[in-house]
Amino acid sequence: MEFDLVIAGGTVVDAQQSRRADVGVREGKIACVAPELSGRRVIDASGKLVLPGGIDSHCHVEQLSSAGQMCADDFYSASVAAALGGTTTIMPFAAQHRGDSITAVVDDYFARAATKAVVDYAFHLIVSDPTPQALQTELPLMAARGISSFKVYMTYELLRLSDEQMLEVLLAADREGALLMVHAENHDIIKWITRRLLERGHTSPRFHASSHHPIAESEATHRVISLSRLLDVPALIVHVSGIEAVNTIRDAQHLGARVFAETCPQYLFLSATDADRPGLEGAKWCCSPPPRDAQSHEAVWAGLKDGTLQLFSSDHAPYRFDESGKLPRGQATTFKEMANGVPGLQVRMPLLFSEGVRKGRISVNEFVALTSTNHARMYGLAHRKGSMDVGCDADILVWDADRQVTLSASMMKDNAGYTPYEGRQISGWPERVLLRGELIVEGDRLLAQRGSGEFIACGTPAPVARPVQRAPDGPAGVFRKLIGA
Repeated sequence: MEFDLVIAGGTVVDAQQSRRADVGVREGKIACVAPELSGRRVIDASGKLVLPGGIDSHCHVEQLSSAGQMCADDFYSASVAAALGGTTTIMPFAAQHRGDSITAVVDDYFARAATKAVVDYAFHLIVSDPTPQALQTELPLMAARGISSFKVYMTYELLRLSDEQMLEVLLAADREGALLMVHAENHDIIKWITRRLLERGHTSPRFHASSHHPIAESEATHRVISLSRLLDVPALIVHVSGIEAVNTIRDAQHLGARVFAETCPQYLFLSATDADRPGLEGAKWCCSPPPRDAQSHEAVWAGLKDGTLQLFSSDHAPYRFDESGKLPRGQATTFKEMANGVPGLQVRMPLLFSEGVRKGRISVNEFVALTSTNHARMYGLAHRKGSMDVGCDADILVWDADRQVTLSASMMKDNAGYTPYEGRQISGWPERVLLRGELIVEGDRLLAQRGSGEFIACGTPAPVARPVQRAPDGPAGVFRKLIGA
């Protein structure tokens, strides 16, 4: 039997196993994984790893912040960066700001992506104005359109929800079969510390980390878990940064809470001290929550290894180092006013492979789970993405585990203009990238056409983790019946 394409001679890796085999592709799908296949076209993967394409389920693309700053990347530049780094599906956010119609926001986001993206994409929805119209009418419409994850914030003045509002969104997510994502930081703690720092003249970027104290994150994390447990509705805590939050999540999971978690490169490879640079240069290393310290790095690695943290995303939030982004008031910008976020979409997978797999912290199978398979399951994409299973889209990486790369701004395809990982030497890089059976990256060359990416509708999330699934007629179920929820 001849296939359209055969990827021959490599080691095929998925989240469960690694095996020497060929991969046969027909009509853009994986049709067979077996030895000695024949095809009309053949890619020689001898000595290489053959992996499912990466899924980055947390990135900000062509998104307006609540402060009115537009990300540096549009869907073309962000998706090119993704493709060059081995990510074949991105999941950015359609962001509702207060007063916005959710339907109008999502329509606009669809239009922006359709003509620009070179990789496939799905969407999350940021909910900042949970009116009865939004909860009862618009969220069901979004779920029907394939958006099955809603994000809420516990901080940022113009985005944050009260606990009461979060409970309403939790119920709406449960009703629609969607997953609630939460940015968990205590707003009042951050606001109080920030005010006192500014009053004392502490305005430089290095004080950003001081204002976002680890306790602000761990307290909010505990509160999310409590709200989730109250209704027995699952929640995902995004960009977990340090030891206190990791321990809080792990303890809750051991008690059976349906809480899941994600972390990002900045919480393994950057530190709070990176922002301690002359002038405002340190703003390039500032994001929320901030990078922490070596002890937190080890806690995050342990959380990835033991399953406390199921996802490794970039939280790519690129802002130019100028008045359009990081420095809205030029040299007068304080740490409170600068745009929060760092670029990382292109380097997410290579960084984790180099520091995780090559240094023995995680297996190559765990690498695949953390960068692809778990994302597909968590967000209802497993019917098409995230594995080397027959029937899935042929989103495939031919990965050179030995390629040595020195990261630099000049090799980045995003529009941030810098990388916080400048000069870092890593081992491992995608040699070829296929999207639905088509070669879109060869070496360092992009072959894909603008707008060739497709929207992929998310189905029902199927979270992958240790949390115990409670019976629907348990204590939370009884309580919900009592209150009519």
